[in-house]
Amino acid sequence: MPATARSSLQVKARIRPGRRTEVRSARQTLRGPTPLGRTLWAALPLLLSGCGPASFLITPVSTKQALTEEVVLRESAWATQKIALIDVDGILQNARPTTLLGTAGENPVSLLAEKLDRAAEDKNVRAVVLRINSPGGGATATDLMYNELCRFRQRSGKPVIAVLLDVGASGGYYLACGADRIYALPTTITGSIGVVMIAPELSGTMQKIGLRVNVIKSGELKDMGSLFREMSAQDRAVFQGLIDGMYGRFLDVVASARSGVERERLPQLADGRVFLGTEAKQLGLVDEVGTLRDALSAAKTACGLADINVKVVQYGRPLAYRPNIYAHYDQPPGQVNLVNVRLPDWLASPSPQLMYIWAPGW
Repeated sequence: MPATARSSLQVKARIRPGRRTEVRSARQTLRGPTPLGRTLWAALPLLLSGCGPASFLITPVSTKQALTEEVVLRESAWATQKIALIDVDGILQNARPTTLLGTAGENPVSLLAEKLDRAAEDKNVRAVVLRINSPGGGATATDLMYNELCRFRQRSGKPVIAVLLDVGASGGYYLACGADRIYALPTTITGSIGVVMIAPELSGTMQKIGLRVNVIKSGELKDMGSLFREMSAQDRAVFQGLIDGMYGRFLDVVASARSGVERERLPQLADGRVFLGTEAKQLGLVDEVGTLRDALSAAKTACGLADINVKVVQYGRPLAYRPNIYAHYDQPPGQVNLVNVRLPDWLASPSPQLMYIWAPGW
């Protein structure tokens, strides 16, 4: 018997009878004399017997990208009342973040509004735990998210408990002030109350390389903050006025949320410094120091479900796996480089950026 025929019979003997048709078709396709064909033909019995190195799942996926609900904690199999766990992560900006590869994530402002709308419409959602892990971001994006949170509380009447994780500073803390109560972990970095503006300048470098930029403008201050010239005293005074106005708004937000902090004492805490969660509690900037589970218990108590079993739900796009209450839906896009040297969008912009942000790595 030829060697090829003997090989075929040996393979058939190791495969269940129901697979013979598939094997015969595969043999006809891979019988060629090429090395690749012989390699695939030799590996076929292992793949069909379940000994292959990988498995593949083919499942129908809906083309709709509306948020789906997933239970991440169930206190009882019969629980019907819900606590919605909504997460806010990363830089707060009213745009989709991009990476070195050009991929984009979700717009944080839009995503938070969508999740809050979903929680407001569900009658079984009795309270929200807002899980914040953010150093803040753009002043406008932060204020928009804060207003969406206040609007949710006003129209739904459902209590909101904010819990700060690794970082809940500057704009992250600003957003938390829209909740009924604020929890922080003992290791949380919070505070950084204030505004900062980054205005890069290249005029010195341009002089060294002999490069000039001609600017035609309608008014003396039309190009204030330009990369291509030194900032004048008049430019600085105008920008300082903007900073002072936004800083005053930040103080008003904190003062309205933290009744235990005197308005006169607040500027002493709002010089940009950060605090650990325990210190923030002593200063009155947060209500409690505890864990995420403590915040969930507080949410149950706030909505009158302290002694009733509930289920905790999260919202995300289809196929986003959330196994428990610590899972995050919004994962950063993948990077192929070990050290990401790409500047963030808010720092790479040539225009001056007014930020509620804590960024000690500048």
